[in-house]
Amino acid sequence: MEMIKLNDGVEIPAIGFGVYMIPNDGSAYKAVREALDAGYRHIDTAAAYFNEEEVGKAVRDSGIPREEIFVTSKLWLSHYGYERGKVGIESSLKKLGLDYIDLYLIHQPYGDVPGAWKAMEEAKAEGRIRSIGVSNMTPKIWNSFVPQFATKPSVNQIEFNPFTQQKEIRRLMAEYDVKAEAWYPMGHGNAELLNNPVIARLAEKYGKNAGQICIRFEVQEGVIALPKSANPERIRTNADVFDFELTEEEMEELYALDTGKSSHDPDAEGVGEMLLNAFVVED
Repeated sequence: MEMIKLNDGVEIPAIGFGVYMIPNDGSAYKAVREALDAGYRHIDTAAAYFNEEEVGKAVRDSGIPREEIFVTSKLWLSHYGYERGKVGIESSLKKLGLDYIDLYLIHQPYGDVPGAWKAMEEAKAEGRIRSIGVSNMTPKIWNSFVPQFATKPSVNQIEFNPFTQQKEIRRLMAEYDVKAEAWYPMGHGNAELLNNPVIARLAEKYGKNAGQICIRFEVQEGVIALPKSANPERIRTNADVFDFELTEEEMEELYALDTGKSSHDPDAEGVGEMLLNAFVVED
Protein backbone atom coordinates (compact mmCIF):
# COMPACT_ATOMS: atom_id res chain seq x y z
CA MET A 1 0.00 0.00 0.00
CA GLU A 2 1.36 3.42 -0.93
CA MET A 3 1.58 6.04 1.79
CA ILE A 4 0.92 9.80 1.62
CA LYS A 5 2.63 12.23 3.98
CA LEU A 6 0.30 14.79 5.55
CA ASN A 7 1.32 18.37 6.34
CA ASP A 8 1.96 17.42 9.99
CA GLY A 9 4.37 14.63 9.02
CA VAL A 10 1.95 11.76 9.69
CA GLU A 11 1.77 9.14 6.94
CA ILE A 12 -1.62 7.84 5.80
CA PRO A 13 -2.35 4.89 3.47
CA ALA A 14 -3.43 6.05 0.02
CA ILE A 15 -6.55 3.87 0.10
CA GLY A 16 -8.82 3.43 3.09
CA PHE A 17 -11.85 1.28 3.76
CA GLY A 18 -15.05 3.25 4.39
CA VAL A 19 -17.80 1.85 6.61
CA TYR A 20 -20.58 4.38 5.98
CA MET A 21 -24.01 2.68 6.19
CA ILE A 22 -22.55 -0.67 7.29
CA PRO A 23 -24.63 -1.47 10.40
CA ASN A 24 -23.34 -2.16 13.90
CA ASP A 25 -25.00 -5.60 13.94
CA GLY A 26 -21.92 -7.66 13.21
CA SER A 27 -21.77 -6.47 9.61
CA ALA A 28 -19.27 -3.67 10.27
CA TYR A 29 -17.05 -6.01 12.30
CA LYS A 30 -17.08 -8.60 9.52
CA ALA A 31 -16.42 -6.04 6.77
CA VAL A 32 -13.49 -4.45 8.61
CA ARG A 33 -11.96 -7.87 9.30
CA GLU A 34 -12.35 -8.70 5.60
CA ALA A 35 -10.68 -5.43 4.66
CA LEU A 36 -7.78 -5.94 7.05
CA ASP A 37 -7.33 -9.50 5.79
CA ALA A 38 -7.28 -8.13 2.23
CA GLY A 39 -4.41 -5.80 3.11
CA TYR A 40 -6.14 -2.54 3.98
CA ARG A 41 -4.47 -0.65 6.80
CA HIS A 42 -6.72 2.40 6.86
CA ILE A 43 -10.28 2.28 8.21
CA ASP A 44 -12.62 5.28 8.02
CA THR A 45 -15.58 5.52 10.40
CA ALA A 46 -17.49 8.29 12.20
CA ALA A 47 -19.59 8.85 15.30
CA ALA A 48 -22.61 9.35 13.03
CA TYR A 49 -21.98 6.01 11.28
CA PHE A 50 -22.93 4.35 14.60
CA ASN A 51 -20.40 1.55 14.13
CA GLU A 52 -17.31 2.78 15.97
CA GLU A 53 -17.66 -0.10 18.47
CA GLU A 54 -17.42 -2.80 15.81
CA VAL A 55 -14.66 -1.01 13.94
CA GLY A 56 -12.58 -0.79 17.11
CA LYS A 57 -13.24 -4.42 18.02
CA ALA A 58 -12.23 -5.57 14.54
CA VAL A 59 -8.99 -3.59 14.78
CA ARG A 60 -8.24 -5.00 18.24
CA ASP A 61 -9.10 -8.58 17.24
CA SER A 62 -7.16 -8.51 13.97
CA GLY A 63 -3.80 -9.45 15.50
CA ILE A 64 -2.20 -6.64 13.50
CA PRO A 65 -0.08 -4.26 15.60
CA ARG A 66 -2.10 -1.14 16.40
CA GLU A 67 0.56 1.16 14.96
CA GLU A 68 0.15 -0.51 11.56
CA ILE A 69 -3.56 0.35 11.27
CA PHE A 70 -4.65 3.93 10.52
CA VAL A 71 -8.06 4.66 12.08
CA THR A 72 -10.15 7.70 11.19
CA SER A 73 -13.30 8.88 12.95
CA LYS A 74 -15.33 12.06 12.89
CA LEU A 75 -16.98 14.44 15.36
CA TRP A 76 -20.72 14.97 14.87
CA LEU A 77 -22.57 18.31 14.92
CA SER A 78 -24.16 17.69 18.32
CA HIS A 79 -20.64 17.68 19.81
CA TYR A 80 -19.48 20.97 18.33
CA GLY A 81 -18.19 23.74 20.55
CA TYR A 82 -15.18 23.45 22.85
CA GLU A 83 -16.73 21.65 25.83
CA ARG A 84 -19.02 19.44 23.77
CA GLY A 85 -16.11 18.70 21.46
CA LYS A 86 -14.11 17.25 24.34
CA VAL A 87 -17.06 15.02 25.22
CA GLY A 88 -17.38 13.84 21.61
CA ILE A 89 -13.69 12.99 21.36
CA GLU A 90 -13.82 10.97 24.57
CA SER A 91 -16.95 9.20 23.32
CA SER A 92 -15.24 8.14 20.08
CA LEU A 93 -12.16 6.89 21.92
CA LYS A 94 -14.34 4.92 24.33
CA LYS A 95 -16.54 3.38 21.63
CA LEU A 96 -13.52 2.47 19.51
CA GLY A 97 -11.75 1.06 22.55
CA LEU A 98 -8.47 2.57 21.36
CA ASP A 99 -5.85 4.67 23.14
CA TYR A 100 -5.61 7.08 20.22
CA ILE A 101 -7.24 7.91 16.88
CA ASP A 102 -4.97 8.47 13.90
CA LEU A 103 -7.17 11.06 12.19
CA TYR A 104 -10.20 12.88 13.59
CA LEU A 105 -12.36 15.10 11.43
CA ILE A 106 -14.98 17.82 11.72
CA HIS A 107 -17.70 15.79 9.99
CA GLN A 108 -19.99 18.59 8.81
CA PRO A 109 -18.85 22.24 8.74
CA TYR A 110 -21.70 24.03 10.53
CA GLY A 111 -22.21 25.58 13.97
CA ASP A 112 -19.42 26.15 16.47
CA VAL A 113 -16.69 24.62 14.34
CA PRO A 114 -13.91 26.80 15.88
CA GLY A 115 -14.76 25.60 19.39
CA ALA A 116 -14.76 21.97 18.30
CA TRP A 117 -11.50 22.52 16.45
CA LYS A 118 -9.86 23.88 19.61
CA ALA A 119 -10.88 20.71 21.48
CA MET A 120 -9.40 18.63 18.66
CA GLU A 121 -6.17 20.65 18.73
CA GLU A 122 -5.83 19.96 22.45
CA ALA A 123 -6.45 16.23 21.97
CA LYS A 124 -3.78 16.22 19.26
CA ALA A 125 -1.31 17.98 21.57
CA GLU A 126 -2.05 15.35 24.23
CA GLY A 127 -1.40 12.49 21.80
CA ARG A 128 -4.94 11.12 21.79
CA ILE A 129 -5.34 12.19 18.16
CA ARG A 130 -2.44 12.12 15.70
CA SER A 131 -3.89 14.31 12.93
CA ILE A 132 -6.94 16.54 12.63
CA GLY A 133 -8.93 17.57 9.59
CA VAL A 134 -12.25 18.65 8.16
CA SER A 135 -14.90 17.30 5.81
CA ASN A 136 -17.25 18.70 3.19
CA MET A 137 -15.68 22.16 3.14
CA THR A 138 -16.39 24.23 0.05
CA PRO A 139 -14.37 27.38 -0.74
CA LYS A 140 -17.04 29.51 0.96
CA ILE A 141 -17.07 27.39 4.12
CA TRP A 142 -13.28 27.04 4.12
CA ASN A 143 -12.80 30.80 4.04
CA SER A 144 -15.29 31.31 6.86
CA PHE A 145 -13.58 28.88 9.27
CA VAL A 146 -10.03 27.83 8.40
CA PRO A 147 -8.42 31.30 8.75
CA GLN A 148 -9.51 31.18 12.43
CA PHE A 149 -7.69 27.90 13.09
CA ALA A 150 -4.33 28.00 14.87
CA THR A 151 -3.56 24.60 13.31
CA LYS A 152 -4.38 24.08 9.66
CA PRO A 153 -6.23 20.87 8.71
CA SER A 154 -4.28 17.91 7.41
CA VAL A 155 -7.13 16.72 5.17
CA ASN A 156 -10.49 17.78 3.79
CA GLN A 157 -12.71 14.78 3.09
CA ILE A 158 -14.89 15.68 0.12
CA GLU A 159 -16.87 14.05 -2.65
CA PHE A 160 -14.36 13.22 -5.38
CA ASN A 161 -14.30 11.04 -8.49
CA PRO A 162 -13.63 11.64 -12.20
CA PHE A 163 -17.00 13.41 -12.58
CA THR A 164 -16.54 15.51 -9.40
CA GLN A 165 -12.97 16.81 -9.15
CA GLN A 166 -13.46 19.77 -6.78
CA LYS A 167 -10.81 21.94 -8.44
CA GLU A 168 -11.60 25.22 -6.69
CA ILE A 169 -11.45 23.95 -3.11
CA ARG A 170 -8.38 21.87 -3.89
CA ARG A 171 -6.56 25.01 -5.03
CA LEU A 172 -7.25 26.58 -1.63
CA MET A 173 -6.17 23.41 0.15
CA ALA A 174 -2.92 23.28 -1.81
CA GLU A 175 -1.79 26.54 -0.19
CA TYR A 176 -1.40 24.62 3.09
CA ASP A 177 -0.61 21.19 1.59
CA VAL A 178 -3.98 19.88 2.79
CA LYS A 179 -4.75 16.51 1.22
CA ALA A 180 -8.11 15.56 -0.25
CA GLU A 181 -9.86 12.39 0.83
CA ALA A 182 -12.50 11.04 -1.55
CA TRP A 183 -15.91 9.90 -0.44
CA TYR A 184 -17.94 8.40 -3.31
CA PRO A 185 -14.63 7.67 -5.10
CA MET A 186 -16.54 5.55 -7.61
CA GLY A 187 -19.56 7.84 -7.78
CA HIS A 188 -21.69 5.72 -5.41
CA GLY A 189 -22.54 3.31 -8.19
CA ASN A 190 -23.26 6.07 -10.72
CA ALA A 191 -23.93 4.05 -13.89
CA GLU A 192 -23.10 6.99 -16.13
CA LEU A 193 -19.64 7.22 -14.54
CA LEU A 194 -18.93 3.49 -14.40
CA ASN A 195 -20.09 3.00 -18.00
CA ASN A 196 -18.31 6.06 -19.35
CA PRO A 197 -16.57 5.15 -22.64
CA VAL A 198 -13.19 6.54 -21.53
CA ILE A 199 -13.26 4.60 -18.28
CA ALA A 200 -14.57 1.46 -20.02
CA ARG A 201 -11.74 1.61 -22.58
CA LEU A 202 -9.11 2.00 -19.88
CA ALA A 203 -10.62 -0.84 -17.86
CA GLU A 204 -10.38 -3.13 -20.89
CA LYS A 205 -6.80 -2.03 -21.64
CA TYR A 206 -5.53 -2.72 -18.12
CA GLY A 207 -7.71 -5.74 -17.31
CA LYS A 208 -9.42 -3.88 -14.48
CA ASN A 209 -12.99 -2.86 -13.66
CA ALA A 210 -14.35 0.68 -13.90
CA GLY A 211 -14.12 1.26 -10.15
CA GLN A 212 -10.44 0.33 -10.16
CA ILE A 213 -9.78 2.88 -12.92
CA CYS A 214 -11.47 5.57 -10.82
CA ILE A 215 -9.44 4.66 -7.75
CA ARG A 216 -6.18 4.50 -9.72
CA PHE A 217 -6.94 7.98 -11.08
CA GLU A 218 -7.39 9.23 -7.53
CA VAL A 219 -4.20 7.58 -6.27
CA GLN A 220 -2.17 9.17 -9.07
CA GLU A 221 -3.82 12.52 -8.36
CA GLY A 222 -2.65 12.30 -4.74
CA VAL A 223 -6.21 11.95 -3.44
CA ILE A 224 -6.81 9.45 -0.63
CA ALA A 225 -9.59 7.12 -1.82
CA LEU A 226 -12.15 5.64 0.58
CA PRO A 227 -14.10 2.92 -1.26
CA LYS A 228 -16.80 1.10 0.67
CA SER A 229 -18.22 -2.37 0.14
CA ALA A 230 -19.49 -5.28 2.19
CA ASN A 231 -18.68 -7.74 -0.61
CA PRO A 232 -15.40 -9.59 0.12
CA GLU A 233 -14.38 -9.81 -3.54
CA ARG A 234 -15.12 -6.13 -4.16
CA ILE A 235 -13.29 -5.18 -0.97
CA ARG A 236 -10.22 -6.94 -2.36
CA THR A 237 -10.39 -5.62 -5.92
CA ASN A 238 -10.96 -2.01 -4.84
CA ALA A 239 -7.44 -1.96 -3.38
CA ASP A 240 -5.85 -3.89 -6.25
CA VAL A 241 -4.70 -0.83 -8.19
CA PHE A 242 -0.95 -0.72 -7.65
CA ASP A 243 0.11 -3.01 -10.49
CA PHE A 244 -0.54 -0.52 -13.30
CA GLU A 245 -0.16 3.19 -13.98
CA LEU A 246 -2.24 5.51 -16.15
CA THR A 247 -0.29 7.52 -18.71
CA GLU A 248 -0.25 11.32 -18.74
CA GLU A 249 -2.54 11.28 -21.76
CA GLU A 250 -4.98 8.97 -20.00
CA MET A 251 -4.96 11.17 -16.91
CA GLU A 252 -5.77 14.14 -19.15
CA GLU A 253 -8.72 12.22 -20.59
CA LEU A 254 -9.99 11.60 -17.08
CA TYR A 255 -9.46 15.23 -16.05
CA ALA A 256 -11.70 16.16 -18.99
CA LEU A 257 -14.58 14.16 -17.49
CA ASP A 258 -15.05 16.67 -14.66
CA THR A 259 -18.61 18.03 -14.64
CA GLY A 260 -17.99 20.60 -11.90
CA LYS A 261 -21.03 19.17 -10.11
CA SER A 262 -21.52 17.04 -7.01
CA SER A 263 -24.36 15.04 -5.48
CA HIS A 264 -24.24 17.09 -2.25
CA ASP A 265 -24.13 20.88 -1.91
CA PRO A 266 -22.74 21.86 1.52
CA ASP A 267 -23.49 25.53 0.75
CA ALA A 268 -27.24 24.95 0.30
CA GLU A 269 -29.50 26.74 2.75
CA GLY A 270 -30.58 24.70 5.75
CA VAL A 271 -28.16 21.79 5.24
CA GLY A 272 -26.61 22.15 8.70
CA GLU A 273 -29.97 22.12 10.46
CA MET A 274 -31.18 19.18 8.38
CA LEU A 275 -28.08 17.13 9.21
CA LEU A 276 -28.19 17.99 12.90
CA ASN A 277 -31.76 16.71 13.08
CA ALA A 278 -31.05 13.64 10.96
CA PHE A 279 -28.79 11.82 13.44
CA VAL A 280 -28.74 11.70 17.24
CA VAL A 281 -25.26 10.75 18.48
CA GLU A 282 -25.15 9.82 22.15
CA ASP A 283 -22.29 10.91 24.42
